[in-house]
Amino acid sequence: MDSKKFCFITCVNDERWYSECRLYLENLIVPDGFSTEFIPIRNAKSMTSGYNSAMQKSNAKYKIYLHQDTLVVNKNLLIDLLDIFSDESIGLIGIIGCVSLPESGIWWDGLRQFGRVLHACEPESVVDTKMNQPDGKIQIVDVVDGLFMAAQIDLPWREDLFDDFHFYDVSQCLEMKRRGFKIAIPNQDEEFWCMHCPKEKSLSPKYKIYKRRFQIEYAGEFQPEV
Repeated sequence: MDSKKFCFITCVNDERWYSECRLYLENLIVPDGFSTEFIPIRNAKSMTSGYNSAMQKSNAKYKIYLHQDTLVVNKNLLIDLLDIFSDESIGLIGIIGCVSLPESGIWWDGLRQFGRVLHACEPESVVDTKMNQPDGKIQIVDVVDGLFMAAQIDLPWREDLFDDFHFYDVSQCLEMKRRGFKIAIPNQDEEFWCMHCPKEKSLSPKYKIYKRRFQIEYAGEFQPEV
């Protein structure tokens, strides 16, 4: 593994959005001695298969998995990631999630939600989704949202279970925890890291199928707060 390399991995089905995403990434401050690479995955059958194929192509120690409609506005992102990843017990960093995952498997059902992201779902409408912020530099959580996930550990995504575009992110978080790694969310009290520009769409009928798969696979690993 190249410990001085960052790889940005994105599943792409909209070239216009990916071009915008890439523009922000190419303007990040790159620490001295480090390099970056970009791996877009087109025509992926699932998020897990796309991420697995990209992970195998790159020798970068630091891999950032992000949606094509996620715009990274924190120009110091790479420096901030290195600072947090200096703790080798942290395997994954996200920007929004929850401390204790409820049995629903849905992070926003959790009682203690942390993080921040700007949502731009409609033209000229931006919502600052600001949850609790860490007292210090980071907050350790159970899971983070898949719009942005940075890892310093190569861990296969559960393509065997989640062969679509649902529950891949919370699954990856719990797989990290199974191997003893922590998941962290940075303090974004003063400045947010990312803007997310998703299109509103109806929930896929397959969602409940993958939700049930998730609940069966990770039964006994939930620690819901009451």
